[in-house]
Amino acid sequence: MNFRRWIDGWRFILLIVLAVTLLRWCIDSTLDDFEISLNINEPWEDMLQRSNAAIGPIPSGKVWSNKSRSGVCLRFNDPDYGFVTPLARYFTITSKNGRVGAVRLSPQIEPLPLDDALKVVLGLHDQWRKKGWVAAKVLDDPVIADTPEWRAWLRDGTGYAMSFWLAGDRYQLMLDLEPFNRSRHRTDQRYLIFVTLAEPWLPFEYAEHARIKDHSITPVFPSKSDGAPPCQLPPS
Repeated sequence: MNFRRWIDGWRFILLIVLAVTLLRWCIDSTLDDFEISLNINEPWEDMLQRSNAAIGPIPSGKVWSNKSRSGVCLRFNDPDYGFVTPLARYFTITSKNGRVGAVRLSPQIEPLPLDDALKVVLGLHDQWRKKGWVAAKVLDDPVIADTPEWRAWLRDGTGYAMSFWLAGDRYQLMLDLEPFNRSRHRTDQRYLIFVTLAEPWLPFEYAEHARIKDHSITPVFPSKSDGAPPCQLPPS
């Protein structure tokens, strides 16, 4: 008899745990972030009204950041140069005088194997090219490609890749691809991708000298071997 009561008690506790778990899942699904739709230099309130993600008011510290459980994608809403990223778990937006400043995100939910990371990077490249973005500074930081040379460079465990893109004189993009845990001896290496979008912060005379339209002459992998970015992030 006591044994049956003990079993019934554990069943009751298990049902309570399952009910609480289901309730939390339902709440998270309802409140989860989905999409942030914005334009650079637009009023912060315009971004709030257009987005269905849980963005707060203008941040007092000039930087709004978010860590979403299931991810939130960026929809860059410019009519000429717009694009959409995969879901990002980490997302940061700066505010300048009540307007949207720079955006920095990692368009992935978790560190990715090289094959998956390259798919994300090349998918973004395709969108940017179709919308008129042009690769810049390619002699120093060539556009990442799915080639044996690039794969060898990245699988080394210490290789760091960076590329710059320009949308006329209106916007600038920086894409970083780097090992999550830098080691030459890891067999399960994972990679992080970062995208930074802002008004131009790299001087155009510096970017323009290396701009080329014929991507076929772009070097297949970078010449530098250190992981230090050569350029500063956009000012907040």
